[in-house]
Amino acid sequence: MVNLLAEIWREASLHLDIGTSIKSIGELVATKMPIDRIDVYRIDAGRRSLERVASHATSAQPVSAQPAEAGATVTEISPRAWKRLEAWLERRTVAAASDVLDEEWTGILVPATLARRGMIGPLASCSSVLGAIVVVSQAGNEFNAEHRELFGQILEPCVVAIENDQRLHRLESLREAAVADRESLLTRLGRQSLSEDVVGGQTGLKHVMERVELVATSDVPVLILGDTGTGKEVVSRAIHTRSRQAGGPFIRVNCGAIPPELIDSQLFGHEKGSFTGASEQHHGWFERANGGTLFLDEIGELPLPAQVRLLRVLQDHQIERVGGKSPIHVEVRIVAATHRDLAQMVKDRTFREDLWYRINIFPILLPTLRERIEDIPALVRHFAHKAAIRFGLPAAEPTAADLAALSDYHWPGNIRELGAVIDRAVILGKGRRLDVTTALGFSRPTIPAPVPAGATMYEVIPESPAPPSPAPEADASLPSTILPLHAAMRQHIERALLATRGRIEGKRGAATILQINPHTLRARMRKLGIDADRFRE
Repeated sequence: MVNLLAEIWREASLHLDIGTSIKSIGELVATKMPIDRIDVYRIDAGRRSLERVASHATSAQPVSAQPAEAGATVTEISPRAWKRLEAWLERRTVAAASDVLDEEWTGILVPATLARRGMIGPLASCSSVLGAIVVVSQAGNEFNAEHRELFGQILEPCVVAIENDQRLHRLESLREAAVADRESLLTRLGRQSLSEDVVGGQTGLKHVMERVELVATSDVPVLILGDTGTGKEVVSRAIHTRSRQAGGPFIRVNCGAIPPELIDSQLFGHEKGSFTGASEQHHGWFERANGGTLFLDEIGELPLPAQVRLLRVLQDHQIERVGGKSPIHVEVRIVAATHRDLAQMVKDRTFREDLWYRINIFPILLPTLRERIEDIPALVRHFAHKAAIRFGLPAAEPTAADLAALSDYHWPGNIRELGAVIDRAVILGKGRRLDVTTALGFSRPTIPAPVPAGATMYEVIPESPAPPSPAPEADASLPSTILPLHAAMRQHIERALLATRGRIEGKRGAATILQINPHTLRARMRKLGIDADRFRE
């Protein structure tokens, strides 16, 4: 008997699928009991139903009546009968089917004609009742006390089998949901893979991608700087996919979008009952990103108290949930980003100096779209392809005139604005072309024309803006010494640096005089070959 139970436990633990487990267990039990068939039912208290999830006939031609097909769900159990079934299952004792023949639910498990040949046992774990198992004896044989004792001993292995099956199906559901979410995300992004190359990585962003390759394999924090819409999240994902944490999660948090009173709960989690409304334990962003990358977008928006707690996590790799009593170790790669001047914020005491030194180990400065004009054709084709997939329209290629118009625009919103313009151009072009002229017309700030009396605003908006006036012919009287644009820009920046003695940031810096972001000014200086040190003597 001991060897038999050991074999039953082995089969219950070996297989994940309940059908395979019950088949193996049934064949083993049939060597000691005259079993005709064995059936396992899972209960669903929410639907007041019984679902047959596994069945095995131990004889070649079972004479017992076949129950419903596996997977069929019985839902017509009255509330009163369901309460009596739950009460019987909670007693967790084996019963002959004939002993509970008067119960409404008995006929679902064992037909009345076979009640004298059947036994029913509850399948219950430590915390809940999962279902029931039924065995029916062969014709001309009845179960005795020894058989009943053995049946009672196989209940616990069968509980393990049904729990394994539940875990398997739960994992399958999660996998299917993850695949569906991934496909939905790729469809929305218009991409074939999440690991596609960064557009412009070999041209306008070549310097940026070289720095990404340098830092990706290390664990140091990365700070991405750049104007709004320059692609900071794209670069952060590129760092993640090239890092040792690539197999872990990538979690993006917009620090400016979290209400101050919820920052601790969102970042570090909270325990059940730690504050009003905390009805259950909550894992924060750091726990969810454990083993992966946490992208803290707009980190300059974090309040000072939250900056203190963030600094501790970066130093100790430990968090403590709100209401928690013990620290939790986390291994998270931090990538932060901002369009704000953090160095000036440190001087103004609105950003902690110690946190600034901690996250500014490896800064990456992103150029504006105006500083990478050569990438516009590739970006336009990329966005047009994405938009065509999202909107269900044929893909259209930009013309030379489209690219020229897009290259002449100043792009204050950078790549994000370019994406919006191309989306609009795809919709206006109806899949036949990119209506870039009209799409750009909405991007340029204009003074609306007065609406005539009795007309709606839509009646006075033209289908497309008027064509631009032809450029005037060169006037011979104009001076011939007009500098090229890059030379004029270099001269203007050098005059500002001379006036500020090479100082770039601050209230008396060149960036303030020129009304430009200091990071953008430095990028233009590098491009124009201007060395600020020459003006500091």
